Amino acid sequence: MSVELKLDATAREDQGKGASRRLRRAKQIPGIVYGAGKEPVSLAFNEEQVLRLMREEAFFSQIIDLKVKGKRSAEKVILKDLQRHPFKPLVTHMDLLRIKAGEKMRQHVPLHFLNEETAVGVKQGGGVVHHDAIEVDVECLPEHLPAYIEVDVAELELGASIHLSEITPPEGVAFPGLDPETDHDPVLVSIHAPRKVSDEAEEAEEGAEGEAPAEGGGEADAEGSGEES
Repeated sequence: MSVELKLDATAREDQGKGASRRLRRAKQIPGIVYGAGKEPVSLAFNEEQVLRLMREEAFFSQIIDLKVKGKRSAEKVILKDLQRHPFKPLVTHMDLLRIKAGEKMRQHVPLHFLNEETAVGVKQGGGVVHHDAIEVDVECLPEHLPAYIEVDVAELELGASIHLSEITPPEGVAFPGLDPETDHDPVLVSIHAPRKVSDEAEEAEEGAEGEAPAEGGGEADAEGSGEES
């Protein structure tokens, strides 16, 4: 399930907003790598390469081979933070975290939902699948990091949902913090009636409630009309 990702970088010494602006004008993205008991290193990344990698879902959750110019070997890292321009399609900064072999790590991985179109609540109940979560937190050794977690909704009925506790994690992987007894068991996916159908049902119920006191209402109306005349 793992995906091989490679990212090139150049160590930089210039710091500050001015230096970052100069890098961006040169189609470079400022960033930093830290962790694993080593000193943080400020880096510059090629914007074109980063944008190309961003088209891959795995870039945001999987281990990346970081090759810094002038270094003999690559480092294993994961993307911890990616800052974007508020309104332009630009990346303004990246934070990378080094991965230490033999040491458990925590990372968000995406959820992949299976059999949505053929789910019981969709085919038989006419419902709509709602993704209550798009990723989940996992804990594992680096070599066990999954590319994604699958959630099969084939048997999910209308009005039902699937919680994290109902998912069996891959071998060597755990869902940290999961505790159904304390209600820390998030919903991942559910099937609801289409909004239009729900609204019509609510309107019908409200109309029925308004018509309920028919007998008493008639006497009141009669008295009221007599007073007016």
